[in-house]
Amino acid sequence: MASFRIHRMKENPRQQFRWAPHTAGAMQIKPKDFESGETVEGVGFYDVWTQLKESPRALQVGDLLESQAGELRIYKYVGFEQAQWVIPELRNGIEDTPLAGGSTVEPAPAQR
Repeated sequence: MASFRIHRMKENPRQQFRWAPHTAGAMQIKPKDFESGETVEGVGFYDVWTQLKESPRALQVGDLLESQAGELRIYKYVGFEQAQWVIPELRNGIEDTPLAGGSTVEPAPAQR
C-alpha cells in the first residue's frame, strides 16, 4: 500500500473554489490555500476517498491528496483531477531599479 498526505483547503479559498466553473487540465494551486494534514495508507486516490467518506475526516471538495511520488490530485465534484503547486516568483527588489544611471554619452563625431 502507498501512503497519501492530505492537504485540507482553507475555508475562504474553498468557498471560491466551490463556485468556480469547472476547468479541464491540471489545476494550478497555491500552497498558502492549504493546511497539511495527516497521512493515510491506501491502494490509490479513490481507495483513500472510500476509506474516509463515512468518517468525520471525510475529504471535502477542494481537498488535495499527495502521493509518495509527489503526484497531486484535487477532489472535485466530478472526482479527482490532476493539480500542481504554483510557487510564487521570488523578488528581491532589484527588478524595479533602473538598469543604468547618470548622463548619456554621445558618440564622437566621425573623422574624415
